[in-house]
Amino acid sequence: MRRARMAVAATAAGAALSLLGTGVASAGSGPAPSPQERAATEAAGAAGTEAGNPRSAVATASGVCSDAYQIGSTAYVYRNTETIASVKQFYSPSCDENYGYTWVWQSFLDQDINFDLVTGVWSYDRDYLVGKRLVIDTHAQEFWSNAADTVNECTSGYGQVTILNEASYDVRSEQRC
Repeated sequence: MRRARMAVAATAAGAALSLLGTGVASAGSGPAPSPQERAATEAAGAAGTEAGNPRSAVATASGVCSDAYQIGSTAYVYRNTETIASVKQFYSPSCDENYGYTWVWQSFLDQDINFDLVTGVWSYDRDYLVGKRLVIDTHAQEFWSNAADTVNECTSGYGQVTILNEASYDVRSEQRC
C-alpha cells in the first residue's frame, strides 16, 4: 500500500511540476471556473457532486463560500486496488479561504461499510492539518472541511478513510504554493 501511495504521489508531483512551467501559482489561486463549469455547478443546485459543488446542502451546512472552486489536481484514495474516494482542494476568492473536499465513491458505499473520515487542508508551512473535519462511523458521500486560513501557505487537500479492523487510507491532493 505504501509503495502504491508513493507511486501515486510521485506521479502527481511530476504532473504538478510539468504543469507549473515557468510560473508558480499560490495556494489560494488558480484558474477561475469556466462559464460551462459555473453553469454545471448552478444546475446541480443543492446536490453534491464528485467534482465538488460549493452550493450543495452539505457545503452550505459546512460553511463553504459559494464561489469556491477547485485548485490543483484531484488525488484518489485507494483500498488495495479499489478507488474509494476523491480528494480535492478548493479556494474561495470572496472569503479568501481554502477548503478540503472528499467525495466517497458510490462503488465503495454500495459495499455497505461504515467508516470514519477526516478531511481538511494540509499546510506544509505548519506541518499540520488546518480546517480539520472528522466524521465518525458514517456512510455518507460528501465531506467538506472547515474553512482554512491558508491562502498564503503551501497546501494540499487532505482526505483519510478509516475502516474498522483495517488500515487508514489517506492522500493529499497536488501541493499548491
